This record gives sequence, C-alpha cells and structure tokens, in this order.
Amino acid sequence: MDSSILIDSFADFASTKAIDRPTMISILEEVFRTMIRKKYGTDDNFDVIINPENGDLEMWRTREIVDDNSEDIWDHDKIPLSEARKIEEDFEVGEEVAEEVKLEEFGRRLVQTARQTLIQKIKDMEKELLYEKYKDQVGELITGEVYQTLRHELIVLDSEGNELTMPRNEQIPKDRFRKGESVKAIIHKVEMNNGTPRVTLSRTSPMFLERLFEIEIPEIYDGLISVRRIVREPGDRAKVAVESYDDRIDPVGACVGMKGSRIHSIVRELGNENIDVINYTENLELLISRSLSPAKVTSMHIDHEAKRVSVYLKPDQVSLAIGKGGQNIKLAGKLVGMEIDVFRDVEELAEEDVDLSEFDDEIEAWMIEEFRKIGLDTAKSVLALSMEELVRRTDLEENTIEEILDVLRKEFE
Repeated sequence: MDSSILIDSFADFASTKAIDRPTMISILEEVFRTMIRKKYGTDDNFDVIINPENGDLEMWRTREIVDDNSEDIWDHDKIPLSEARKIEEDFEVGEEVAEEVKLEEFGRRLVQTARQTLIQKIKDMEKELLYEKYKDQVGELITGEVYQTLRHELIVLDSEGNELTMPRNEQIPKDRFRKGESVKAIIHKVEMNNGTPRVTLSRTSPMFLERLFEIEIPEIYDGLISVRRIVREPGDRAKVAVESYDDRIDPVGACVGMKGSRIHSIVRELGNENIDVINYTENLELLISRSLSPAKVTSMHIDHEAKRVSVYLKPDQVSLAIGKGGQNIKLAGKLVGMEIDVFRDVEELAEEDVDLSEFDDEIEAWMIEEFRKIGLDTAKSVLALSMEELVRRTDLEENTIEEILDVLRKEFE
C-alpha cells in the first residue's frame, strides 16, 4: 500500500476537524515509528519525515561504520565496513551511513497493521474532539437533524455529523419527530464511558425553556430582564418567574408580548405547553400569591421551619389554585420551595359540591381528617386531584383512596 494513501486519508480528516499541523504530523510519525520498532526493535537511529500536504513520506536509518571484526558489529546503530561499501565504495570506518527505508521493506502485514492503527487513532481522536467540543457547553441550546428514531431514544446529528442522543424521558411527551426534521434541545449531559463520549440532549429540562426565552425575548438576551426560576411539567404546564432590572420595563408584559405574540412561538415549540409568567419578588407571601395564579388568595399562614404554607381562598378559587390533577399547586410549591395546603376561608359551599362530613356514614372520620389536613374539605376538591398527588400528600394507601373516590364519584352520577 502506498504511504500517501494513509497520509492523505488522515490529512483529509484532520482538515475537516481543524486539527493543527504539528498534532497531525506527530500522530502520523508515531504510527510509522511504531511500525519501525516492530521490525527493527528500536527507532532510536531512524528519522521519519512527513509532508502531509502532498502525502510524501521518507524514513532514514543512520548507522556508524565499524570494522568487520568489531565487537559492536551487531549493535542496531552500527554497520560493518564491507556492507557500507556496498552502498558507497569510498566509505571508511567511523563515518555515518544514512539509508532510506522504503515502505515495501516492512511487508504487507506490518503496513496493514499501521493502516489499522491509524484508523483507530482517527476514531479515538474523533471521540476526544467530540468530548472536548461539548463538555463546556452543558446548558447551551443546539439545533440538530433527526437521524434515527428508536424506541427509547432519538439519534440527532449536529452540524458536523456527530451523533448525539435524546432519551425518551428527555423528550416532551407530545414530541413526534421524523428522520430529517430539525430539532431544538439543550446539551444536558456530556459523559465519557469506556473511552466513548455520550452527549445527551434534553427538551424537558427547565434550562431548555430558559434558552427559548433568551431567543424570543430581546430584553432577556440583553440582560434587562432576568429569568429567576422555572418549574415545568413538560408538555403540560410551566411557571416562569422573571425580574426586571429597569423600572420602566414590565417583565411579564415584555415576555408575553402584545396579545401573546412573543410567547406564542415558545408555546408552539413545547407542544402547546401552558406557560404562566409571573413577576418575581423577594417577598415570599407575594410570590406565593403570584405563583398560584390564576387563583386569587385571600390570606395565608407560612411555617418557615416546616417549609409549609396554608393558603386560604374563596370556594370558587380553590379549584383554580389546585388546577387539573393538582398541577397548578404542585408547580407553585416547586417554584417557591414550599409545600402548599389550600383551605376555604368561608363556610358556604357551592351548591353543586358536597362537604366531606356528609360522607361520614361511608368514609371513616380519620380518613376525612387526612383530606382536611391538606385543605380538601369537599368531594369535588378531592376528585380534582390525581391519585399520585393524593398518595403523596396524605398518609392513605392507594387502594383506600380508590375506594373513597368511588364513593365520591357516585354522589355526582
């Protein structure tokens, strides 16, 4: 095999990956020196000269001429006088002989090994370059092309053709991508496993939503508005707390835009995820009130030590505060970093709802008390929460809750 083929193939790779010339020559030289060591046992008295621009390779072996009867005649850097004079007749003892070593002299097997070594070094370098490229870009937005859709993950190609992965749990539930489509995501994790880099993308991370805000809202990109906190139920709902550093700028209005013009493209990118933008404040009570939007809070009691807050609302505001499947109150709690319990602040109940005490003949009193502890004192307020949320917030077993829900549902059938 011609050495120029090996050198040209590596030079082409190096140019596409922007590898500097000294590094490229160093790698090529090491491959050929490895081949020399395998044949001659050492490369101490060899010079390897490479010109990657035209694919030229020269290997020279330098030896000192000694007398034919010298004890050093078998040293790797010595050559008998008689053998030296076959190269040039007027050589004398003590002079140095430089011979060019041709690639063919190494035999097909060694040349093939050198080729495989070079290919492996190219692969190793590709892995190292991919890791170096992305290790400091965690949290940054990237746009790639869908290459393959697998059951548990999506394979995405970046602008250089590198394969990145997006596991199913990092995709928004409503995401449906086809091969060749463009996809936006953030660099979520960059890991090196057994020498192989794995770049994981995410569309469910709060950071992804923050990057979209930076793209669509110039005031955030310019630093006039800051995104303080983001909590999400990917694909369903998100709450974003923003703060303005300029009193003349309304941060919520700037983010939403006229008739929702600015936030519309973000909502569409997230599969119609509902986004509540609220004005951030260091006043915890006010922040809690804003986080429960669209519900209007009447009063509250904050237990800082237990990180729990009891919020009191009018009956018609309770379902708004809790939200579908308890989603609104769950996100609000995450946003403020506290467990939120909702209570009615008046005795009157809406005609269509029924107080839990009315079910004391079918539901044990201690079970009703478990619901009251978390602000649920009517049938519909319990039915509004998901099974997952009820199990999490009460000390009741799942099968017990299911029996209670059956009793409550029958009331409205």
